[in-house]
Amino acid sequence: QVQLVESGGGLVQAGGSLRLSCVVSRLTFATRRMGWFRQAPGKEREFVSAIGSSGSTTYYADSVKGRFTISRDNAKNTVYLQMSRLKPEDTAVYYCAAAKLWAYSAPQDYDYWGQGTQVTVSS
Repeated sequence: QVQLVESGGGLVQAGGSLRLSCVVSRLTFATRRMGWFRQAPGKEREFVSAIGSSGSTTYYADSVKGRFTISRDNAKNTVYLQMSRLKPEDTAVYYCAAAKLWAYSAPQDYDYWGQGTQVTVSS
């Protein structure tokens, strides 16, 4: 069964940094676009970032552009989200996901999801 396991979440002060990791198992990882989404309490799940199968193409939501960096290591079947200059509004559960085909910006564009990791940014 395909598995996506996120790690690296935690509690951090505003202005701090965290790096999230997502390890993917039993999936041809190197052929898949990968994405990160987040969901805050009472909010819809929103797109954060995505990366092409080779890592050469990246996409970011306007709210995180310039602060977050997505990357991947296909040899390790792992996608990362480096988060810097964190803000309280970044507080959410962060999910990694594998895209179906070409699209990347909506939850319905993904067919496999991790369980999520909590990121809390204090004021």
